[in-house]
Amino acid sequence: MKSFSNKFYFPVAGTLMVEPTESESKAELDRFCDALIAIRAEIAAVEAGEADQKENVLKHAPHTAEVVTADEWSRPYSRQTAAYPLPYLKANKFWPSVGRVNDSQGDRTLICSCPSIEEYAEA
Repeated sequence: MKSFSNKFYFPVAGTLMVEPTESESKAELDRFCDALIAIRAEIAAVEAGEADQKENVLKHAPHTAEVVTADEWSRPYSRQTAAYPLPYLKANKFWPSVGRVNDSQGDRTLICSCPSIEEYAEA
């Protein structure tokens, strides 16, 4: 059996580390894998020119209920695709309260809403 010690280092910058716990069911892990496969298919559609590079379901994800149910819909993909990218979501949908916040900038720049250090010193 091959040893993996000293061969892999986590976390690796620019990657997604997935480490499910023992409490995750096989069904939940399968749904997660289905989501990753669906995301890869969406990427492939952009790569193949089947989906616009700037106006695609990935660039606008996540789609809030407010966006999907708005009177106006000008995106080149359907509301159905935006709201329910996988069939099981029709029965068990989590609606995010906000869409992207400043694209990746929001992911890389943490904003602390706690009081400043000076305020703690005064107390």
